[in-house]
Amino acid sequence: MTLRKSLAVSSLSLALAVPAFAQQMPQGQAPSAEDQVAQLDQMVDLDQGQEQELVSLLSESRQRIQSLRSEAQEVQMRLQQNAGPEFDEAAIRQDAELLGDLTGEMTAESVLMQSRMQAALSPAQRDELERQIEERQQQMRQMQQQMQQQQAPAQ
Repeated sequence: MTLRKSLAVSSLSLALAVPAFAQQMPQGQAPSAEDQVAQLDQMVDLDQGQEQELVSLLSESRQRIQSLRSEAQEVQMRLQQNAGPEFDEAAIRQDAELLGDLTGEMTAESVLMQSRMQAALSPAQRDELERQIEERQQQMRQMQQQMQQQQAPAQ
């Protein structure tokens, strides 16, 4: 799989259903794992085993990422509390390093989830997904061009 293809499939695995469900969801609430997998199913015709595997993968990864995110927020608050004229450089450096580690773990978990999701799809499903992603990206580029043309001042 080419890097471009891999990135396209990866980017879709997390954000696939967000635009479709964003209008239906309260502000800031991400679609459920079931909703995302249902959208993916519509695109590439998953079998029941794949659906269950993908829902499980998404749910577990989201829980791990949310736990890491909560811990990172606590560390960020400590960093802010340690800032100021009476700062403790050692504590700031220690928390900054921990925050970097947590961010790295969140990134790794996200990439691992995407890779596991790709592995759950057949080559034909990955090809179809890539085709649809490319089609949507082309549509987005066309819409952006139209918007730019509409916003361009008349000369």
